[in-house]
Amino acid sequence: MEPSETKHGQFSWNELVTTAPAAATSFYSQLFGWKTQEFPMPGFNYTVVSAGGAASGQGGIMPLPPGAKGMPPAWISYVTVDNADTTVQQAEKLGGKIMMPPQDIPEVGRIAVIQDPQGAAIAIITYVKK
Repeated sequence: MEPSETKHGQFSWNELVTTAPAAATSFYSQLFGWKTQEFPMPGFNYTVVSAGGAASGQGGIMPLPPGAKGMPPAWISYVTVDNADTTVQQAEKLGGKIMMPPQDIPEVGRIAVIQDPQGAAIAIITYVKK
């Protein structure tokens, strides 16, 4: 799983959280010709998608997390940041809310989900340096 962009402030990953990951994978693969690769995670499989012959993934599909019951399936975009913890603190100072505090994803990076003052959610990520 390699992000397409890793500079501070750039969009780098898109992720679908859904109640039906297998059906969504089938739908989007047929619709857009996406190639997929499964990555076993604790308790679920994460599907990485790529398009246009890209050597690395450009997004992923995963089941809706247990703590998100009642949330409709949705695509969420990730923006690369230099430091997820610092960015979360800055978002709060600017009137944003923390939807999911920073947490580590082994071998990938540190992620969080924030909500802007108008209510829109976006994910942030600091990638592990490889």
